[in-house]
Amino acid sequence: MPGSRPVLLVMDFQHGIVESIADPSVLDAASRAVKAARVSGIPVMFVRVAFRPGYPEAAASNAAFAAMAERGDAMTQDHPATQVHEALEPRPDEPVIVKRRVSAFSGSDLDVLLRAAGAGTLVLAGIATSGVVLSTLRQAADLDYRLIVLSDACADRDPEVHRVLLEKVFPRQALVTETDEWIQSL
Repeated sequence: MPGSRPVLLVMDFQHGIVESIADPSVLDAASRAVKAARVSGIPVMFVRVAFRPGYPEAAASNAAFAAMAERGDAMTQDHPATQVHEALEPRPDEPVIVKRRVSAFSGSDLDVLLRAAGAGTLVLAGIATSGVVLSTLRQAADLDYRLIVLSDACADRDPEVHRVLLEKVFPRQALVTETDEWIQSL
């Protein structure tokens, strides 16, 4: 059962993904959220997607990850493209979780870290809205977390999918708000 503490999850803000999104304002919003969380004493956890060399986690039956493995080592855990963007600079005491699937929970130790932190509310920022944010939100809702999505700290390559998720899908399970509104509520 979740605790009562909020935790900010900053998901897939890594070089190879941030650089594929044309809108730099999403990184700015995530950075503001991180700074505000730190000032307010809210734990910040960073999530990145990466694989071991040779991609042993990428089953041939998983079309997306198998294709990624065929393109080379750009998504391996030590590659610069999978490191958290330097604009966010995780502190030594802030966990950087490596996941092996789309959801921040799948193939990671996120659940253990959240329970240890006493998390009850997850504040989500991530790229892509239709990937890590959607998958993590759905799994977190099933785990009974309260959820907040920072709409301007999320981005997707498809603006229409981004809009539909933020306006129609996510509000069923989360409070969807802008970063500055969330900061003002702290």
